[in-house]
Amino acid sequence: LNRQGPDTGTQYRSSVFYADDEQKAVAEAYIQQLNEAGKFKKPIVTTLENLEEFFPAEDYHQDYADKNPGNRYIQMFAAPKVDKVRSEFTEEVKQ
Repeated sequence: LNRQGPDTGTQYRSSVFYADDEQKAVAEAYIQQLNEAGKFKKPIVTTLENLEEFFPAEDYHQDYADKNPGNRYIQMFAAPKVDKVRSEFTEEVKQ
């Protein structure tokens, strides 16, 4: 809870923001399915929160990894996660 890789704090919490009841139900069902299947060592702590308003990130955050591939954080933490998703979900990931 409240952690992403080496970073900790409430700003690093994992959340799904849903726009309607159908999206909420789908997210709840999938989290339950993953927990019951024992996909992860610990229960999923992702929260479900109603999407009230959306704020785009600042321009310097847009495409950050693509624009900063030499950044150590990108190399050590972000890129390996992206690679893992691409290898495990080949059919679902856009090229």
